[in-house]
Amino acid sequence: MTAIKNVVLIMKDHLIPDAVLFMEKGEISAFGEMTQLEIPKECEKVIDGQGAFLGPGFIDIHTHSDGEVFFTEDPVKAADHHLKHGTTTVLPALYFSMDAKEYVEAISILREAMKDPACANISGIYMEGPYLNPAFGCDRESNPWRGPIVRDDYMPVIEAAWDLAKVWALAPEREHILDFVLDVKKKNPAAVLAVAHSEATPRQVEALMPYGLRIGTHHTNATGTLEKYPECRGVCVDEAVNYNDGIYAELICDSKGIHVDPYMLRLVRKIKGDDRIILVSDAYACDGPIPPGYEGVYDINFDYTGEIAGSKMTLDIACRNMMKHTGASIVDVFRFASYNPACAVGFYDRGEIAVGKRADLLVVDHNITIKNVILKGEMQ
Repeated sequence: MTAIKNVVLIMKDHLIPDAVLFMEKGEISAFGEMTQLEIPKECEKVIDGQGAFLGPGFIDIHTHSDGEVFFTEDPVKAADHHLKHGTTTVLPALYFSMDAKEYVEAISILREAMKDPACANISGIYMEGPYLNPAFGCDRESNPWRGPIVRDDYMPVIEAAWDLAKVWALAPEREHILDFVLDVKKKNPAAVLAVAHSEATPRQVEALMPYGLRIGTHHTNATGTLEKYPECRGVCVDEAVNYNDGIYAELICDSKGIHVDPYMLRLVRKIKGDDRIILVSDAYACDGPIPPGYEGVYDINFDYTGEIAGSKMTLDIACRNMMKHTGASIVDVFRFASYNPACAVGFYDRGEIAVGKRADLLVVDHNITIKNVILKGEMQ
């Protein structure tokens, strides 16, 4: 048994000050105020948190890289970078710029990497494709999936990824997308769908909710036109995500509020509520030139055309930015980065401090500066 004492526990909706937490066999076995729980003599290790915060490990369900290399290029480097920044569960994202053969090869690389203890925080895959709207997203000129949805084209990808793919992002307006969805769900009924890179109408989005659509990929980014008539504002994917309580909104929260304007962050939080927001890093590897007007931007990427291409962030930075832009508390941002993503993709064994949950924990200060990372009860 290991005890961490003298900490402020970050619960999903409150704090427990002057607390102690016990871990056994990689799980949380007990926790509470130090005045109410004695540390038993047989406790093998006692760690003094020195008054810091202790919260659940971050869960990044959507990130492509460590900001320098893609997970498929160097999974150990990318996984280690995110782990050091508090991400104890990560879903590497595979982008639509891959053709079927490249997808299968990438999935194989990640499947093999998950056997390596150095990649213990990799817990599946986020499939950002293949069938997105070809009009949206960085590097869209390289999209090999512009043509009709054909079963013989996509089945090798589903067969390769079926058990690892926790999320399949797609554009609901693509013709015959339901055929693809049904084959995904037939192979893995637990797979979650996300609306992404799309100009779907709210009705097209809602039509896929019975099949498991419950995430809005990088909400308000790479979504369709709002134009309907010259005199009025139309509705699109963003309104569907905001309106439907059953859909979580992913947010990329960079320091300058470029992906999502701070006012929009506050508005989305007001609409969705704190139980339907997920912070993601969407870190990408791209060395395109910084376009005019973006001088001094250090935590997002650009492709060779000057298009925004994800971020260079990790979730500790995203949490810090969310606090700055919206006034969210440390409890709130841990919910956005741990509990909510766990619920969205079905990681019910982690994401909060509770007895029996996996002992994936972070010791942080009030600015979310990472002091210690604990993965499955082991100090990293």
